[in-house]
Amino acid sequence: MTNPSGDWETSAPGSDVDSETLDSLVTDALGQPAELGLTLAVAAVHRGRIVTEAYGPETTHESTLISWSMAKSMTQTVFGLLTGDGLVDIDEPAPVAAWAGDERRRITIRHLLRMTSGLEFNEDYVDAGQSHVIEMLFGAGADDHAAYAASFPLVHPPGTVWNYSSGTSNILARIAGDIIGGGRDGMERFLRTRLFEPLGMSSATPKFDTSGTFVGSSYVYATARDFARYGTLHLADGWWNGVRLLPEGWVDSAREPIGAEIPADERHGYGSHWWLWRRDPAILMASGYEGQRVIVDPGRDLVLVRLGKSPAELGPAVDEWIDRVRRCFPVAVPPAST
Repeated sequence: MTNPSGDWETSAPGSDVDSETLDSLVTDALGQPAELGLTLAVAAVHRGRIVTEAYGPETTHESTLISWSMAKSMTQTVFGLLTGDGLVDIDEPAPVAAWAGDERRRITIRHLLRMTSGLEFNEDYVDAGQSHVIEMLFGAGADDHAAYAASFPLVHPPGTVWNYSSGTSNILARIAGDIIGGGRDGMERFLRTRLFEPLGMSSATPKFDTSGTFVGSSYVYATARDFARYGTLHLADGWWNGVRLLPEGWVDSAREPIGAEIPADERHGYGSHWWLWRRDPAILMASGYEGQRVIVDPGRDLVLVRLGKSPAELGPAVDEWIDRVRRCFPVAVPPAST
C-alpha cells in the first residue's frame, strides 16, 4: 500500500462503502449522546485516504489529544525498532538491576510485553486507595514511575498469569531508555527521528516523568490524523513509503494471543501491548482510557481513530459503535489465484 508522504489525501468514500450508515453513525456520535459520552475526533482511513473525518466541541484536525494507554502500543513499537537494530532480544531477562538477586530475574522482556510478568500491580482507575496506577502516576511513584512499578513483588511465576499493568509499560520504557541512552533527550530524539518524523507525525508529543523516563503507559499527545498515521504503519506491516521501519514479523507478533499456558478464559483478547479486536487476531486495537481507540483492520484496508472523553463504563458502547462503523466498509476481495 502507499503511505502518505505529506499531508493526508482525502476523498469521499468509495461506492462500495455504506456511506449513508457511516454518515449517520458519525453524526450521531458528534451529537454527544449519553450512551457514548463525549466524542472529540473521528477519522477513517480507507485504502490509504481519509474518507471520513469529524470533530467535536472546540476540536479541529490540528487539536492534539491524549493517547492514554494507546501509548502502550507505541512502547511496543519502540521495542520493534530496537529489535530491528539488533540492540535487544526480547526473550532475554529484562535488565532491571533491582531484580538481579531474586526470582524476578526470570522475567523476560517478552513477559513484560505480554503483561505476563507475574508482578503485583492493581490497575484500578476508580479506587485511589487501592490503585497502584493512580499512585504511580499521581502519588508516591510520580517522580519515577518505572522504579515504583519495578519495586513490586512477584506473585505468580512469569508467563502464567495475565495482569494488565501500566507499571509494566513504564518498566519497558525505562529499559528502552537505558538501551538508547542520553536520558530524556535521547529517548525524545529516538521517538522523533525513528518513529514520528518518518511517519509525518509532526504533532506527536511524548511526556516524561521527573526521572526522565518516557511515560510509555499513558502520555503521547497527537492529532487524530497523526494517530491514524501510526495505525497505518501497522496496517502496512511496518512499511512506510517503501521503507521497512519495523522488522519482518514484528507486527504479526503483536497479534499473537497470550499463550496456551494462560487459561482460555483469562486471555482477554490480548497480544503484545496491543488488544485483539473482539478477540480477532487479524484486527489490532490500541486502546486508551475514556474511549481512545486506533483500530487496524487489514481485511478492510482500514484504520479507524476515535478520540474522546467517555466514562470507563461506556467502553463497551464505544466499541459497539466502532464495530458498526467498521462494518460500513467492505471486506477486501482476495486476489484471484493464478
